[in-house]
Amino acid sequence: MTIAFYPGSFDPMTNGHLDVLIQSLNVASELIVAIGIHPGKAPLFTFEERAELIRRSLNDVVPDAASRLKVVSFGNLVVDAAREHGASLLVRGLRDGTDLDYEMQMAGMNRQMAPDIQTVFLPAGTASRPITATLVRQIASMGGNVEAFVPQAVLEALNSKLKK
Repeated sequence: MTIAFYPGSFDPMTNGHLDVLIQSLNVASELIVAIGIHPGKAPLFTFEERAELIRRSLNDVVPDAASRLKVVSFGNLVVDAAREHGASLLVRGLRDGTDLDYEMQMAGMNRQMAPDIQTVFLPAGTASRPITATLVRQIASMGGNVEAFVPQAVLEALNSKLKK
């Protein structure tokens, strides 16, 4: 059984995240989506809200995959968190060459610290390449329409949260 570990902030979950999540389920028996929690950062959504949005978003497109998904939080090194959950694959999504340069550096460092954990790069689909959670938050907070960039459950949550 292959366990993949997909770390990120997922604040909010985007169509790009969902694309990589679905691809991850094609290469692993189980997927752990790991939400990084950093005490110095104030996310838009709580851990519980992000976890629920990830589950709902996946369930809307691949309902039979829910049993293969686990959502956890972590605040330590990614490789240590992956080990704690028995993962042998570390999943990273790539949008462009800039991502590749950064992710190759991280993969090299992670390999030095945890040679037993293999980093796997999954390319974002063409439609989701320009999407970042930061841009989605900025556009939504300024009243822009982010419908094309996020799953329906996330769109509803963003609209609800930002109207308050």
